[in-house]
Amino acid sequence: MQSLVVMMMIERLSVCFLSLTTLGLAGLSAQTLIQASDADGVVRLLPGDASVLESREVRKDLPCTVTPVKPALAFDLRFRAGYEVGIPLKELAGSEGLLTMVFRVTPDERKEDAVYLSQHLSVPAIEEDAKGSAYLNGVFELGEGRYHVDFLMRDRGERVCSSYWEIEARLAPKDKQLVLTLAPDSVAAVDQRAFREEPAAESAADGRPLNVKVLVNLAPQNSSSAMLQPFDTDALASTLRLIAREPKIRKFSVVAFNLQQERVVFRQENTDQIDFPALGEALKPGSLGTVNVNQLSQKNGEAQFLAELLGKEMNDSAYHPDAVIIAGLKSTLDQSVPENYLNQLNDVDYPVFYMNVSLDPQTNPWRDVIGRAVKRLKGYEYTISRPRDLWYAWTEIMSRMAKGRVEKSKSAALR
Repeated sequence: MQSLVVMMMIERLSVCFLSLTTLGLAGLSAQTLIQASDADGVVRLLPGDASVLESREVRKDLPCTVTPVKPALAFDLRFRAGYEVGIPLKELAGSEGLLTMVFRVTPDERKEDAVYLSQHLSVPAIEEDAKGSAYLNGVFELGEGRYHVDFLMRDRGERVCSSYWEIEARLAPKDKQLVLTLAPDSVAAVDQRAFREEPAAESAADGRPLNVKVLVNLAPQNSSSAMLQPFDTDALASTLRLIAREPKIRKFSVVAFNLQQERVVFRQENTDQIDFPALGEALKPGSLGTVNVNQLSQKNGEAQFLAELLGKEMNDSAYHPDAVIIAGLKSTLDQSVPENYLNQLNDVDYPVFYMNVSLDPQTNPWRDVIGRAVKRLKGYEYTISRPRDLWYAWTEIMSRMAKGRVEKSKSAALR
């Protein structure tokens, strides 16, 4: 029996007091994979842990509240599910302690492929009269299917908090066309490295492969923020991965810029795959977060920077793409690109697409500065606010690119 093993990722850890002060639970260790034995393929747990998981009883020797988190489709087209557990701080009071968690997820259709993990959490010294609760979150990825979840947590005194529940990950009927990136009845770790390396996609055998230029705006949606928020980063990285995984695209040129700072922060020319780790480096605090004082005094500076960038990249005679794809968070800048710059781009003979990520489009339904430029270029704009939006937008983009190539070939044949 071969067991799959997954790491549970702790997304949020906070301790709240009625006085609104905060106490951190320190010493969060790396997750420990509980591997199956090479000899017989059986996962071996400590006898006490195995007994708790197998009994499937709710225990509160260690008082706790366990709340399952239902599966929800993420931007990477995988379901994410998990739990939240709350513990009264008075139960952790005393000298430094340790919490151990063991977690198991079992696909209903593949019970022999249970997924196990363990993790240790160091708890600092807490006063006896501490108020409030500590909250821990765990999350994992799923393919479509039904699953049984078993959870336990114990302290050094062997007090146990345990729970179990059933979950089901299913696409809504209207989303059945979506192609998920994790097979049914599968469980995987959430890799929180948004810009981890992406293997090169296997090229499609039919037709001439496409070459695209991707312009990525790394500026946060809120102009007062210096960095992208984690959820925004995940949505933007997922958008770029969908592009990178397209088998009909063979060559990429990538230009990452920060519209807020009016500068290019990353460039990659005519390569077989997008260098995600290098792109992620451009997002680090040392790379972003500063604005030149002179820029603050320039009227319409961001729009002028965008116009000059588009002019340079779209009139690049050394690289003639089949399409230009612009991706980024929807900007709140109320500016328009100067007409005299856009007039230089009227003769581009390839489509331009803008995939703007706007998680709450109702608060800002108007076109941003990039959207106005794309409209002037007779391009296509797509607002990405949900995972399904991303999939349908990309499906339409590929359809338009294929149609444009056919029309271009017919036009050339008539000359």
